[in-house]
Amino acid sequence: MLKQTDRQAGAEMVIRQAPTEVVGALIVRNGVVLCAQRGSGKQLAGYWEFPGGKVEAGESLKEALTREIREELECSVTVGRELGDSLYAYDFGSIHLTVFQCSLSDPGQGPHRTEHQELRWMRPAQMLSLTWAPADLDLVSRISQMTFTE
Repeated sequence: MLKQTDRQAGAEMVIRQAPTEVVGALIVRNGVVLCAQRGSGKQLAGYWEFPGGKVEAGESLKEALTREIREELECSVTVGRELGDSLYAYDFGSIHLTVFQCSLSDPGQGPHRTEHQELRWMRPAQMLSLTWAPADLDLVSRISQMTFTE
């Protein structure tokens, strides 16, 4: 629930607005995970994130993630289990982020940097050394305690 103050009337109005559904991929390869730094000119530029994006009308979460990774990283992933979710209210709107463990469908084909400033493969325990987008941070804290064998 978001609140907005009506200054003319001096009353507080409550605006109920559903958060934007967003998906992120924790892409795992040989025990390391892919971290992506947001490109310049975008909201939250320079922050690190799980690659992914908004869910479009009619898409399942996994369909949206498959599409977003194909668009952002020019590669295909196999979407696995859900690792967790978070709800975060930015000043520009609220998001509900769901992150899935993924693997590259063809490890020889990508990922390629198209929208991101940098892509970096890291061990999960090293992830907290980066400056993560606030919506991602709680999930990064949990994931940094995990071990992946793929």
